[in-house]
Amino acid sequence: MPKKRSGGGLTTTQQAAKFLGVAALSGAVLAGIALPAAGALGLAAKGTVEGFDEIPSNLKTPPLSQRTTILDRDGGAIATVYSRDRTVVPLKDISPYMQDAIIAIEDSRFYEHGAVDLKGILRAMNRNVQAGGAAQGASTLTQQYVKNVFVEEAGDDQEKVAQATQQTLGRKVRELKYAIQVEEELGKKKILENYLNITFFGQQAYGVEAASQRYFSKHAKDLKVEEAALLAGIVQSPTRYDPVNDTEEATKRRNTVLTRMAATRAITQAEADKAMETPIKLKVRKPKNGCITAVSGSGFFCDYVRKTILTDPAFGKTEEERSKLWNLGGLTVKTTLDPRAQQAANEAATARVNKDDKFAASVVQVEPGSGKILSMGQSRPYGLDQKQNETVLNLAVSNKMGGSTYGFQVGSTFKPFTAAAALEKGITPATSFSTDWKITLKEQDFRNCTGSPAGYADWPLQNELESEKGSWDMTSALGKSINTYFALLEQKAGLCETVEMAKKVGYERGDGKKIVEAPSITLGSEVSTPLSMAGAYAAFANRGTYCTPIAIESITDPNDKKIKVPETQCSRAMSENTADTINQMLKGVVEDGTGTQAGLSDRDNAGKTGTTNDRKDAWFVGYTPNLSTAVWVGDDIGEKSSMFNVTIGGQYYDKVCGGCLPGPIWKIAMTGALNASETPQFNPVSVPRAKPKEDKEKEGGDGDRGDDDGDREDGKPGGIQLPPGLIGGAGGGGGDQDQDRRGGGRSGP
Repeated sequence: MPKKRSGGGLTTTQQAAKFLGVAALSGAVLAGIALPAAGALGLAAKGTVEGFDEIPSNLKTPPLSQRTTILDRDGGAIATVYSRDRTVVPLKDISPYMQDAIIAIEDSRFYEHGAVDLKGILRAMNRNVQAGGAAQGASTLTQQYVKNVFVEEAGDDQEKVAQATQQTLGRKVRELKYAIQVEEELGKKKILENYLNITFFGQQAYGVEAASQRYFSKHAKDLKVEEAALLAGIVQSPTRYDPVNDTEEATKRRNTVLTRMAATRAITQAEADKAMETPIKLKVRKPKNGCITAVSGSGFFCDYVRKTILTDPAFGKTEEERSKLWNLGGLTVKTTLDPRAQQAANEAATARVNKDDKFAASVVQVEPGSGKILSMGQSRPYGLDQKQNETVLNLAVSNKMGGSTYGFQVGSTFKPFTAAAALEKGITPATSFSTDWKITLKEQDFRNCTGSPAGYADWPLQNELESEKGSWDMTSALGKSINTYFALLEQKAGLCETVEMAKKVGYERGDGKKIVEAPSITLGSEVSTPLSMAGAYAAFANRGTYCTPIAIESITDPNDKKIKVPETQCSRAMSENTADTINQMLKGVVEDGTGTQAGLSDRDNAGKTGTTNDRKDAWFVGYTPNLSTAVWVGDDIGEKSSMFNVTIGGQYYDKVCGGCLPGPIWKIAMTGALNASETPQFNPVSVPRAKPKEDKEKEGGDGDRGDDDGDREDGKPGGIQLPPGLIGGAGGGGGDQDQDRRGGGRSGP
């Protein structure tokens, strides 16, 4: 058994043996560099030295993950998102002190040797033998850069990180060969620039610019000598030398760097002494990462932008390609978000519904004619802390884009689609139906889009109030949201035609599934989303042309190169006259119908209330010629609850209706978003009305579920026989509750 010296160290024989072993290893490494790839050290079969004839492109221009900045339409920052907090800067924007400091402590002979420092290897070998272990490494800055590129490329994949850092001869040979090629291709200055941009400086900061901002809240070009020395010292062990958590250890390390800078004559000894006497003065800037930091409650919109990039084939054919684009970052994403509209939507969503209420509110706004999404507001704040009633569930959008599982039943807000389908078929707005407040229809009298009966059961339905019986034309039925009228109108216009009209204006289910072609769809039994509804009603405002909603206007990559983004697709859904007619009829809803509490007094506006079975969902969707807004209120957590005898936003409701809660929220959002100086008007048209009952009797008409072309064209409901007690019904729901027998779907989140 070998003997140790009295001090417990190795004997002379052991030292000699270890020296020879290290020398042999070093010689093998150097031989591996010089020898051809095939057969070098017998390692080619294991893939350790093959393929070194061509340098990988990522070593020339490493794909560095950087910050992505999301902007509103005016160029204001919404949020900064990154998987690596990094901002790449050129060498000229990095303090000379920083350049000298990193060279002094990491590779003082950087400008004197090639990619491999033979002198350094021999020195390290000797030092390690004397220490009896690995006391000193010999990697050059270029070698470290090569290793960092592969670590960066591995991302958060721990297996790939381990492969990139494994301590094997094969990896060392590969690293050295690449280092030689990198030196030849890039040169010293570019290698230094790339190294300073790729290196990890602790505290989630990658690259010197992010590190300078994190620790000192300044740009890397403005670093003082003592600050540069501190950052350079962190690189060796970001945890041990973290100045935020251990000032004493960080100070020692900084002073070591300053001593090395003086030794290499990067600074004078006097400068080093003065810097060492300076206490560490941090001005830490905490990282702000992700949509959780978005301004004005725009976290949900921010996340929608993220989802768009991750799901739209325009940003990559595969999920992997899109994820790589997002994770690499460095993008500048200019969005459609209007800061004024977003502020208004956020205020509206929280004005009548508290974040800790059982029920939630969602507000989304779309610009007619462009499809631009201007805002997304929600009563619950965006975030992960459930104790603070935060959520990342975006109630405005589909499940695919981060929304609820199915969407929500839309109630009577669907009725204008039935009306549009009827008008497109040539059915006059003066068409009237006289019904009791309850009726029963046959499902087989409705045909789906395959031409088959929609079913064979009876379909019983009713209006909200028993007093809602009599004769109605299209204008009055929309104004008072008469269920029986729209069931009969759908039968006359065609179930398939009604469904197809809904599709033309962008109506989609929240779960992405096919729309159920059931007669009850006219009463809003199908599920959808606030964004889908805002986009659909924007088609009415845009005189019949539907434009797909978009959230992104432009994207540039880190090199300021534009990335093509999906544009809105506009198509005609109905004639201009049909849209104009719908607009005039829906004006009546906010003037003297179920939506009077939502009406705007200073401009043309129109809309429709909606309340579903058991009042589990309440809506108001409305618009002006230049803005469409959808508001939904309901239970967003677990099993959906009915909104009877509830307190929401501190106010008690015996029953929530579309006009009494979503309506006022809509009014707040619209008032705040619209510029008072811009008051465009709807295109005026005369809407035919049904004749008064006494006039029809003179002409021999009986008015019983018949169709009459009236001569009233003043847009007022006065020409219709209104049931007693109907006026004023809007305050308690006013007929916007839909009693459908089937096809309700599941609308819970």
